Amino acid sequence: MSRKHTRVLIVEDEPMIAFTLQDLLIEAGFEVVGVARRIEKALEQIGSTGFDVAIVDANLAGVSASPAASALAARGLPFIVLSGYSREQLQDAFPGAFFMRKPCRSAQIIQALNTIVLKE
Repeated sequence: MSRKHTRVLIVEDEPMIAFTLQDLLIEAGFEVVGVARRIEKALEQIGSTGFDVAIVDANLAGVSASPAASALAARGLPFIVLSGYSREQLQDAFPGAFFMRKPCRSAQIIQALNTIVLKE
């Protein structure tokens, strides 16, 4: 699968981070199919939107995004978890995730997505 055809769902509650991610991904050649700011919207989009990979903030307005991770895993969809928490703190809640610690550089996010896409 090439980057040009890779569809990404963003699950992020902070508007500036979501907009920045969206712009970054579009500029890098990815297609952003949706942005969910709350867990309910994330679960709805995971169930109804076609996409190849997701970027998920571990904490959405004080609520764990682990149900979104479970829904992604159940559909066999790869995802990146962005968080200020360490991998060790979140590993049980986000099995199978590719972890990135906030703050991270744009190039790191693109590299992680490319790694995931090439695996598929």
